[in-house]
Amino acid sequence: MQRFTVQTIESAPEKSRSTLQSLKQSLGFLPNVIATMANSPVLLNGFAGSFGSFHGGSLNEIERQVVLLTNAVAIKCPLTVAIHSTFAIEDGLAEGEVKAVRDGKLPQDPKYAALSALAKAVVEKRGNVTEADVEKFTSAGYSKVQILEVITAVGVSTLAATTANMAGTPVDERFRAQTWSAA
Repeated sequence: MQRFTVQTIESAPEKSRSTLQSLKQSLGFLPNVIATMANSPVLLNGFAGSFGSFHGGSLNEIERQVVLLTNAVAIKCPLTVAIHSTFAIEDGLAEGEVKAVRDGKLPQDPKYAALSALAKAVVEKRGNVTEADVEKFTSAGYSKVQILEVITAVGVSTLAATTANMAGTPVDERFRAQTWSAA
């Protein structure tokens, strides 16, 4: 059941409009989850700031999608799984790697596997990762500081996925080919 309006720039609260315009300009469209967040300027503007910071970090586009997709699966959000599956494939991640993450498994690529494993551990252990979790991540070539970027991704993803789940936000037409449901 859809609990909130999927806003447009014109229908959104005044304090959400400039953020929606900026996001539409940078993304080329407004995903339903962002348009749903626009009901609350506090939520939308907090998301946009964190989203921008995360996308300006040291992880490349594929790595960002691996983290975001892993988080979407861990949070069991059909909408954000569809979004990040689509973007991961568009960014060049092999469909088999996307399928593995969607199935709750690790990607074959060792570096992506370490990234996905840490993201999953951060979510499932609520940040209480072990030294072994950190060692697997840094042994794959990531820096300790990049753990903080993974935490940022978890925050950004949690805002979007929790909103979509709670609000009953419909999957955008653009992402329907990657529709997913939790096992």
